[in-house]
Amino acid sequence: MKSMSNVDIFTISNELNNLLSGARVDKSFQPTKDIVVMRFHVPGTGRVDLVMQCGSRIHTSQYPLENPTTPPSFPMLLRKRVKGAHVESIKQHNFDRVVEIKVKKDKYYTIIVELFDKGNIILLDDENNIILPLKRKRLSNRDISSKIEYAFPEERGINPMTITESEFKEVFSDPESDVVRTLARNGLGSLYAEEVIKRANEITELDKNTPNDELTEKQIEGLYSGFKDLFDNLTEGRIKPQIVKDETKEDVVALDLINYENFEKTYFESFNEACDEFYSKKVNTSIKNIKESAWNKKVNKFEKRLRLQQETLDNFYKTIEDSQHKGEVIYSNYPTIENIVNVVNQARSNNYSFKDIGKTLKKAKKDGMAEAQIYESIDKMGVLTLNIDNTTLNIDPKLTIPENAENYYEKAKKAKRKTKGAQIAIENTKKQLENIKAKKDVAMENIAVPKKRVKKNLKWYEKLRWFLSSDGHLVIGGRDANSNESVVKKYLEPNDIYLHADIHGASSTAIKLNGDELNDNLLKESGEFAASFSSAWSMGFTSQDVFWVNPDQVSKTPEAGEFLAKGSFVIRGHRNYIRGARVKLAIGIVDYEGKRIMAGPIEALEKYCDNYVVIKPGFTKKEAIAKKIIHKINEDDLLTLDDIIRVLPSGKCDIDEEYHQRKKYEKS
Repeated sequence: MKSMSNVDIFTISNELNNLLSGARVDKSFQPTKDIVVMRFHVPGTGRVDLVMQCGSRIHTSQYPLENPTTPPSFPMLLRKRVKGAHVESIKQHNFDRVVEIKVKKDKYYTIIVELFDKGNIILLDDENNIILPLKRKRLSNRDISSKIEYAFPEERGINPMTITESEFKEVFSDPESDVVRTLARNGLGSLYAEEVIKRANEITELDKNTPNDELTEKQIEGLYSGFKDLFDNLTEGRIKPQIVKDETKEDVVALDLINYENFEKTYFESFNEACDEFYSKKVNTSIKNIKESAWNKKVNKFEKRLRLQQETLDNFYKTIEDSQHKGEVIYSNYPTIENIVNVVNQARSNNYSFKDIGKTLKKAKKDGMAEAQIYESIDKMGVLTLNIDNTTLNIDPKLTIPENAENYYEKAKKAKRKTKGAQIAIENTKKQLENIKAKKDVAMENIAVPKKRVKKNLKWYEKLRWFLSSDGHLVIGGRDANSNESVVKKYLEPNDIYLHADIHGASSTAIKLNGDELNDNLLKESGEFAASFSSAWSMGFTSQDVFWVNPDQVSKTPEAGEFLAKGSFVIRGHRNYIRGARVKLAIGIVDYEGKRIMAGPIEALEKYCDNYVVIKPGFTKKEAIAKKIIHKINEDDLLTLDDIIRVLPSGKCDIDEEYHQRKKYEKS
């Protein structure tokens, strides 16, 4: 996969600086060993994900990558140190393939993204010391380890943004090199080196392989003019982000290039967007191969186990067949075997050793004695090995003939008893294999078809907490301090009802009555909504008291000498209480001004949709519970995980399996 050039990084850095300056740092993730994703909240824009891949790329992305269940140490450290920080600046270091992201929290931190060679991502403190690198490296001239001052790579090449004409001419002082190699080795790379030469050729004739010491003054001036013509577009912001391709090549560039004049072009509004389209699908293919290899190892493990278990079962069947056959052969040849056993026992009674007995029997067989023809060998314990009709038997002379036969029959019985366990084990392994293959297919499908996250045009109430009551009234609530202010100041009308859980940390809730009368059922549902979107949920409560008042009792004016924080209000006069409001919610897709996701009281979801999930305070993280919910309700593929997460209450959740089992029983 193509690594970003110095030109690409210059353009990306400028765009990122304009977009993310002042943005708040949110969580960080590490989907693969060399990719880190930092999430930012940009005022007026919302969530922005920045993808950084060591030695390859840096850009914003609309294609979410699958993250590991347990975050690795590097993103966890980023969360600890810089979550909540604000971006001060993002810049390219000396037109090199290095990006500096400077943020401020309690102090300044810098995230260094190295995009040369195999690359690195490094967190620095305010004194430029390394807190932690993604990859520890010790080179001859650089040591990338914790608690060591960070050293930028040695400067090399030219900076097109600052170089003068005289400095440009000095670049061609090496007589051992030619024009194209000189430009390429000085930070431009082959693409832009050839682009400069082609632009120079519009002024003066010049072959790219011309040795430096054969360049004329006019040719050098032409090169400088071509150089300025190209890079003035960058300094003056005249970029045209595009993906270019023909039958053999595809590339992403920030400018119209002569090199690509005959290529098919797709233009984008920003270079970040172009890079996202160019890289993300390729990276998902790469990740797919890595993930598929990992899944194949799991599948192969069960296939190998199944193969060994099947071989074991086959051996049991073979043992049963062979042992029963040998028992039958012993009885079929009872006199013959008895004769040779008697010979051995008689010899032993005359103090012959087993070795001598073996020699005697071997000689007798050689001499043609009929009784000795079945003899093969005798071991030091006296056990005979006989061969009768191509069947090899072990006969112990110390046992009777029936006892020897019984030994084989018993061996067959033991093998037969073991076949049952082996068959059960095989069936279990087959189920496990089918299960792991199914999981692999789902995982591969999710990776193979990356879904671009598209920002939805939300209705005004979707920017808040909301639900539609079972009798058709819209109820809204604040998501945070800012939206709590909006609920009261912007949306609460004289005829509405204001509710708030009787606990610190809760949503300001308003029932939009629209001139209708308040009723007990509406109060009950709204009370459950207000209770669930409060700190009662994260505390694991099952119920919570909620009070309600008229809008004229809600004031932003504090008592004398007091101060009200943002999102807080003073309630004056009598409060009406809803005691023990249930802390529980249902989530489903409802058709209200179009199909959309709604989280509210169970009765409201029962009224408007058949397929919904009931959740309660629990122990499962939002991302994990959202995956379970989307699997159950996303029948028409309307939702993303972000849509589910957005409507969940603050705190961990569990699905109320008892409720769903009861409903299932009632239906049946």
